[in-house]
Amino acid sequence: MIEKKTFNPLRKPSIYEKKEIVEFLYIHLEKYGDSKSDIEKAVDYALKESLSFGGFVLVAKENLEIVGAVVVNQTGMNGYIPENILVYIATHKDHRGKGIGKQLMQKTIELAKGNIALHVEPENPARFLYEKIGFTSKYIEMRLIK
Repeated sequence: MIEKKTFNPLRKPSIYEKKEIVEFLYIHLEKYGDSKSDIEKAVDYALKESLSFGGFVLVAKENLEIVGAVVVNQTGMNGYIPENILVYIATHKDHRGKGIGKQLMQKTIELAKGNIALHVEPENPARFLYEKIGFTSKYIEMRLIK
């Protein structure tokens, strides 16, 4: 049975749990991931361990092993920019295709107050799950990297 646990600024993970979450995301985001330090920054933002609007971290475990995780940051905005950004979502590579990602998305939508944005590469197979759940692509993202 999959157990879901939510961490937020009022209910923070232990140092060990936080390290385990960051490591899990680093490994299982695979080519769609970021550095451990960037993942940890997003987790810290969600937990208000840095100056932020907060958010939450959702973890799914089966037999004490993480099988999925989500990091959502609140943006402090609404209307023109969604209130939340889903920064990371990953399912354990050995547990994909079992509906864990869908369960995590549904719980994320339930927990988030307001609208949710996410970034997904066009070739990422998870894109089809996001579209099934109701996410749409309104804009093309452009960045100026300085």
